[in-house]
Amino acid sequence: MGTQPIVNLPTILCLGPRQSGKTHLLSSLQLSGRITNVSHSVQTIGTNIFTIKLLDGAQKQSSTSVATASHCGKQKTTANASFRRSMKNPSVTIMEIGGMMAPMWTNYLNNVSKILYVIDTSNLCQISAAGVLLYSLLADPRLQHTKFLLILTKMDLAYRQMRNEMLLMIHFEKLKKQIRQSIQIVETSSITCSGHQKILEWLSLP
Repeated sequence: MGTQPIVNLPTILCLGPRQSGKTHLLSSLQLSGRITNVSHSVQTIGTNIFTIKLLDGAQKQSSTSVATASHCGKQKTTANASFRRSMKNPSVTIMEIGGMMAPMWTNYLNNVSKILYVIDTSNLCQISAAGVLLYSLLADPRLQHTKFLLILTKMDLAYRQMRNEMLLMIHFEKLKKQIRQSIQIVETSSITCSGHQKILEWLSLP
């Protein structure tokens, strides 16, 4: 009685501290960048499910050619729309678990193949706590073969050296020597769409 249910589904998770930008990021990926600086999301209490369309080879080439723009402009939206009309995209389902549920994340870690871990680089007060939560995930025996993508979000609000300072604060170089998992880093902004291409490519990998 009173035992928390164990979720036992092969899945991709999106985790991170509360208000780190998880919902905003996944919404932007799901809507092909149709997020603006006046868009907002409600803090997740529980879980959200997102279906993200991936890019095949032709779409990757097209997205690369237009990704040099500094914002999600009409050119990129038009190009992506034309490809979506001409071919059926593969997709992945991602479960976002709210940061307020961090004590219960362990109930969702069975058969997880990939984890997107989101850190808000504009919130210095959050980074240390984000590092502690990340360590606890990397130490879980069930995730020893799970691939991790460390997503540094809200880069449009951070200053130039924030990336390096954040990695120093969570002792990332030392951490890499101690873990078995594959972990990559990508810098993103849901407003400018920077980094979205790299996230989609990472999700496309086996």
